Amino acid sequence: MTSNQIMFLLFSVVIVVFSILTVTSRKILRAAIYLLFVLVSTSGLYFMLNYHFLAAVQLTLYAGGIVVLIIFSILLTSHISQKAEPVGWKKSLFSALAAIAGAVLSITTILDFNFSATKVAAEEVNMRLIGKSLLSTGSNGYVLPFEVISILLIAAMVAAIVIAKKGGPDKTESQILKQ
Repeated sequence: MTSNQIMFLLFSVVIVVFSILTVTSRKILRAAIYLLFVLVSTSGLYFMLNYHFLAAVQLTLYAGGIVVLIIFSILLTSHISQKAEPVGWKKSLFSALAAIAGAVLSITTILDFNFSATKVAAEEVNMRLIGKSLLSTGSNGYVLPFEVISILLIAAMVAAIVIAKKGGPDKTESQILKQ
């Protein structure tokens, strides 16, 4: 086995194990940390494929931004020691059936697809062109959609925190000031 194969196997095992731990953990903060390990390992796979830009985006946006936002939301809205309710056997059964059906569908699709090597050499990626496209406001620019999505995410996060806080003890401002 080469070192690349060993690293691929290591990243794959980490992704599979921590993905399972993410969805089966009853403690929500641990699930978020397990998700962080999955996202970092995914960026490791991107680095192995020489997709450095995509790996950097994976690390900064998902592992660095989204997971921190999730952990921040968890710490604002719930207690760290809070456990999720155990799942009933019916939900477990249907979840297992859905997972098995998805795995069978994915495996058969991959095995049926005819992968063929290309004879065309890989082209050099112009990072300056990508940067200008990301920062431009023209017809191929992404600044406006990025800003709209960021405002939408902030509004959704604020709404989720407000909804989660409404379930707690109801104290008005005057009651808090009297204490």
